[in-house]
Amino acid sequence: MRILFITGQGFEDSELLCPKYRFEEEGFQVDIAAPDWGEVKGKRGYPVSANLAIDEAEPEAFDALFIPGGKVAEKLAMHDAIVKFVQEFARLQRPIAAICHGPLLLASAGILKGRKATCYHKVSDKLQEAGAIYENSPVVVDGNIITSRQPSDIPLFMKEVVKTLKGLKEA
Repeated sequence: MRILFITGQGFEDSELLCPKYRFEEEGFQVDIAAPDWGEVKGKRGYPVSANLAIDEAEPEAFDALFIPGGKVAEKLAMHDAIVKFVQEFARLQRPIAAICHGPLLLASAGILKGRKATCYHKVSDKLQEAGAIYENSPVVVDGNIITSRQPSDIPLFMKEVVKTLKGLKEA
């Protein structure tokens, strides 16, 4: 199982690192894509290595997409190549998980219209403007899209995401 994280400088550290380690515990391969490959740091200074530039990533090569939060997600939504990648990945109907500000990237890609989703409460209006049906819940699942609100929701969020991915692995 291969999972692609899309992120950039200033990601929310816990929303990238906790899921990354949880996926690795399950034996899943984690790749990290950013606008450019190389080191990216979280807003609290934790570094991770982006082993791919988003231009190099092929949606078909991944079983799932994960978008951590932090305000960087809003900046990523302005990168045409990243939005295009998310749109192409969504067409594959594979699992997409996003937390906090991460769902804003899904909204920019136009894949939340008419779908239930959650996000950090201060940006919920942007999801609704994009046509999402906002729910203020720790985890919201709508088909292949799994969203969550904030770092304190990570345990429930990851339980649902891992359950979904294990289901694919067993199928």
